[in-house]
Amino acid sequence: MKKILILVILFLASCSLNKVIQHHGVHNLENKQTKLKINYTNSNDIVKLIGPPSTKSKFDNDVFIYIERKTSSSNLTKLGKKTLLLNNVLVLEIDNNGILISKKFYNKDDMNNIKFDENQTGINYSKKSFIYNFMNTLRQKIDDPLNKKRIKN
Repeated sequence: MKKILILVILFLASCSLNKVIQHHGVHNLENKQTKLKINYTNSNDIVKLIGPPSTKSKFDNDVFIYIERKTSSSNLTKLGKKTLLLNNVLVLEIDNNGILISKKFYNKDDMNNIKFDENQTGINYSKKSFIYNFMNTLRQKIDDPLNKKRIKN
């Protein structure tokens, strides 16, 4: 009986009642983005304050995208299903001189309000595909290489 009691105590002691929080991306993104000033902060200041961007793209201007995502494993009653605590995205647009010209911050609530178009694109296939047309012209050239067949009226 003592052995079973000791095993139960060890099992319960090893279990943690604290939730496991998984954090991906830049920590405290919401606080860090408030320190950025439009038409004042340059790209070197941004990298120094926040770090390298999660995604970087170049269109007319440079676009830096920073992501912060925090999830937690839920209660035992929900069988370990993860719940989303934070989902922040910061989009920074930088001009050719390296100065911040646009700053957009999206949080979890903003992302839930995205409207998608309900319309569907119809299928527009022709009965004869490109391959079929190509093979058909090839067959015609093989049948009549000099194109001397008479056209029937």
